Amino acid sequence: MSLSEHDAEERLAQLRRQREALDREIADLVLYLELGRRLKAGPSPAPAPSPAEERPEAVPAAAPVAAWGMPAAPVPAADPPARPRRQGAPEPVAFAEDPTGARRYGRALVEAACAVLAGAGRPLHAREIHDALIGRGFAIPGRDPVAALNTRLWKRAGEGGPLRRHGEAVYGLAEE
Repeated sequence: MSLSEHDAEERLAQLRRQREALDREIADLVLYLELGRRLKAGPSPAPAPSPAEERPEAVPAAAPVAAWGMPAAPVPAADPPARPRRQGAPEPVAFAEDPTGARRYGRALVEAACAVLAGAGRPLHAREIHDALIGRGFAIPGRDPVAALNTRLWKRAGEGGPLRRHGEAVYGLAEE
């Protein structure tokens, strides 16, 4: 079978589009698996090392390498301390174990963000909303909780949603 140059270029472009779609799907699945593992793991107490097993204070490790030669994300040394939760704030839920509960928690988070905006009486930046939600006992999982909250608010700022986007990561109530 012989292809013309035009046919070969068309096929090559089609294969590149398929590869890009597969790369996006792979990245999404890797992200979901990583988040699921983090949410399942939770904080676990580390056993104290015996005097015979003591390790040197700081030994730099070689940077891990992920697929395609890119540096992998750094692994945190220890779990951050758990924040005390206020009464009335729902517990975050691992979406891999209970997707319905995770959606319910997400809705409660957006409702609380709307209450924060209503109390402020003006549009707020996602960082300000995040700080107010943390003060109310909510937890936003992720490496960058403000970015995760911004994405959640952005999705709810569409037509018919309770929020309106006023600028880059700035939100107000839709009814204002």
